[in-house]
Amino acid sequence: MPVPEEPTATPGPAGSGGRVSRKSVLRAAAALGAAPLLIGGRVALARDQPAPGGAALAPTPDCHDGDEPTVEQMEGPYFKPNSPLRDSLVTSGTPGTRLTVTGYVFGRGCRPIPGVLLDFWQADHNGAYDNSGYRFRGHQFSTAQGSFSLTTVVPGLYPGRTRHLHVKLQAPGRRVVTTQLYFPGEPRNSTDSLFDSRLLMNLRQAGPGQEGTFDFVLDVPQDPTTPPTTPPPTTPPPTGTWTPGRAYRAGDGAAYAGLSYRCLQAHTAVVGWEPPNVPALWQRL
Repeated sequence: MPVPEEPTATPGPAGSGGRVSRKSVLRAAAALGAAPLLIGGRVALARDQPAPGGAALAPTPDCHDGDEPTVEQMEGPYFKPNSPLRDSLVTSGTPGTRLTVTGYVFGRGCRPIPGVLLDFWQADHNGAYDNSGYRFRGHQFSTAQGSFSLTTVVPGLYPGRTRHLHVKLQAPGRRVVTTQLYFPGEPRNSTDSLFDSRLLMNLRQAGPGQEGTFDFVLDVPQDPTTPPTTPPPTTPPPTGTWTPGRAYRAGDGAAYAGLSYRCLQAHTAVVGWEPPNVPALWQRL
């Protein structure tokens, strides 16, 4: 069966000299509907490459070969704050094709970033967003190894857009990054004005469902020899009313709705992540 033609991948940044990264090749193949590149029967992601002599390499994205931080995109009209803390957006009775998305969040030093807040939202299998409740909405935090896993369904289509997932990311103490993830081989990719081939997931069939992978790279400086650390708590911790936009450090205190909380990990406060809503960030005293 002929493979539908997809748009040419977005050119690299000026001054790249036409260099093609491993990640770009993989995404270009996915955009054309081609089978993913395989090494030893597995997808050829950088984190899966064996080291010389067969030793396993620590997980790493392709940021060593010229890739830039993950492209940002618009939030859209359907974002809602206060999503529940969960990594599965489905139950046994949820209709739609099951989709599992896994990957890592890395900094500029190609090191995983733990404790990154990932807030996902999407349309259901009919292409509708739940704007009165929190179906197909949820947030989670990357693990100590920088990994994440989302269980959901393949989103349906609605006028003007191709299939996509929305996500906001915030590394501890860093600004919020908003972007979208796309599906390879979708006919509407070529007509969606927001589509960006750099945000294509690597996708494969897994029985009746699908499995996608994507590694986020955030513009977070990293010492390649020193693991990221949480800033030490202030002494004594500052007090005051919880305030959106304020940068909190681990150990900081804040009052909210008449109760006292202690910050568990550094982050910048935003509406929707009030202390009682994000127990991974705040501990009630």
